[in-house]
Formats: sequence, structure tokens, C-alpha cells
Amino acid sequence: MPVNGQVHKLDIGTVFRATIKDGDGVVVDVSGASTKTLYFRKPDGTVLTKSASFTTSGTDGKIQWTTIANDLDTVGDWVVQGYVVLASGTWHSSVYQFKVVGNVA
Repeated sequence: MPVNGQVHKLDIGTVFRATIKDGDGVVVDVSGASTKTLYFRKPDGTVLTKSASFTTSGTDGKIQWTTIANDLDTVGDWVVQGYVVLASGTWHSSVYQFKVVGNVA
């Protein structure tokens, strides 16, 4: 989910975070993850794959991505989901919905 508030088309520096939890809702220590990914589905169905980083050490289950130029190129309803691979298994975060809004100029 975006942590910077409202999201605008072509914003740079918007931080998206996802928390990985197991089936019981317990945070998974992802500090040893070999893969950390955030998947973004745009309004047209296109999926963007972004290599995520830890928010802190990964023991809190949180991964994040900060947008760069042209990431948020489409106005409309988007979704984002985190994914990690550990030696003990793979996990997905909840799916978060957000809206990218247009700009005046």
C-alpha cells in the first residue's frame, strides 16, 4: 500500500510497502528472503514487477519499493501485492488497492 498519501500520475518517490504474514496472520521474518518482489497491476491489466527492499531488517515482514520515473504512468485503479521466497517457502502479502489520479498540468 502507498505510504505517502494520495498517488498522482508520474509521481516519483512514492513508497509502497507490503507486510508478509502467514495463514494465521503472523508476520513472517523475511530477513533471509532470496527474492523480494512487489507486483503492480495497472488498470489495463498489465503487471509490473519491481524488486523490493526491506523497510528495516526484514524481521518485521515488511518489504518496499519507491517509485521512479514512469512507474505510475496510468490514471485509474491499481493493485499491489508483495511476494517473497525463503528457504522454507514462498509467501504473498494481502492485495492492496489504490488509485492513481491525474494532474492539472
